Amino acid sequence: MENRIFFPLDSVEEWSNEGKVEVSGNELVVVADARRYLLDDAAHVLREVSGTDCPLGLPGKVKSKTALEELGAEIFDTSMVLGDNAYDIVPGWTGTPASSFADHRRSTEAEMARKSRPDDEPTPENDEAILARYLLSLRGLHLAAKLAHLIFMPRSSCLVGT
Repeated sequence: MENRIFFPLDSVEEWSNEGKVEVSGNELVVVADARRYLLDDAAHVLREVSGTDCPLGLPGKVKSKTALEELGAEIFDTSMVLGDNAYDIVPGWTGTPASSFADHRRSTEAEMARKSRPDDEPTPENDEAILARYLLSLRGLHLAAKLAHLIFMPRSSCLVGT
């Protein structure tokens, strides 16, 4: 299984407006490194809000929209209803690298991104380093809030899917 990351909708819209990412169809590009991610609609389930126990253990997990709908969930903006349960969610996408990291490093786009960086800035050695550098570049009072919903899911994660 490949590395995946959850991109919150609100953050992606903000980053897109700032020119930090580009979104086209089901693909997101981190501009500074020209790294491409294939997107799949998803939601980060924050908490159950009706006071009923969640038999599926959804709070704290990221699930694809398809998987949630297959369970019978109805999603309304930042809320979700599933059976007798109601949840607060963060809508967004899971992103999977569009190519292997080795293929990315050999790409013309990645080479151009490397040449545009200062000479003393190290070249990322893996996807985690690209994302870490990108996260560290975020500024502003809402950084903690942005990071709280940006969930990195390593290869061994089972947070996405059913």
